[in-house]
Amino acid sequence: MRIRIVFSAALAALGLMFLLPAAAHAHGDTVKVVVTGQREGHVTADVTWENDGDAVDETVAATVNAVSVDGSRTTGPWRLVRDPAAAPAGWTTAEALPPGSWKVSVDVGFPALGHGELEVGVPVVDPAPVTPTPVASAAAPAPSSAVPVSSAASPAAAPAASTAQAAEPAADTEGYAVWWTTAGVAVTAVAGAAVGLLLRRRRRVRLDRLN
Repeated sequence: MRIRIVFSAALAALGLMFLLPAAAHAHGDTVKVVVTGQREGHVTADVTWENDGDAVDETVAATVNAVSVDGSRTTGPWRLVRDPAAAPAGWTTAEALPPGSWKVSVDVGFPALGHGELEVGVPVVDPAPVTPTPVASAAAPAPSSAVPVSSAASPAAAPAASTAQAAEPAADTEGYAVWWTTAGVAVTAVAGAAVGLLLRRRRRVRLDRLN
C-alpha cells in the first residue's frame, strides 16, 4: 500500500515537471522587457511573454542596473517587484534613483530570458517651502498688570487723611488759644483801668476830707 502511494506521488511530480515546460512553451521561451520610465525615482517596466504578449504571472527574477550618462555614478543591482499602481504586467523597484540622467538596463533570468534598457531622467524636487512662524511684534505694548487704586483704598492716602484730620483740631486749638490770649489781655487792661479809677476816687475823697 505504501509503495503504491509513493509511486503515485512520483508520477504526479513527474507530470508537473513536464506540464511546466509545456505551459512555458505555450507563451514562448523568452520574455519582453520594456522599461517605461521612472516614478519618483523608482524604475518602472512591463514584463510580458514575447510570443503572445500576456503578462507574466510567475515570479520574475530580474536585476536592474543604472549608470549615469556621464559614467561617473552607478547604482544597483536592484530587483524588480510587482507594481500595485500599474497593470498586471507592471513592475518597479523598491529603491529610487537620485536626481539626474541615467541609462537603465533590466535583465530577466526567470521564468525566461529577457532584456530591456532606457535612458531616464529623474528631476530635482524642490523641498516644500517652510512657512515662517509669526513672531509677536516687539513694539506692541504689553498688557498692563497694574490695577488702579483709589485714593480711599490707597494705604498712602489713609495716613495723609489722618494727618489732615489731626491738623484740623490743632488749627482750631491754636485759634482758641489766640482768642483766649486776646480776651485775657483785654480783661487785664479793663481791670487795670478800673483799679486806677478807683484809686483816684479814693485819693480825691481823702483830699476833700483834709481840706
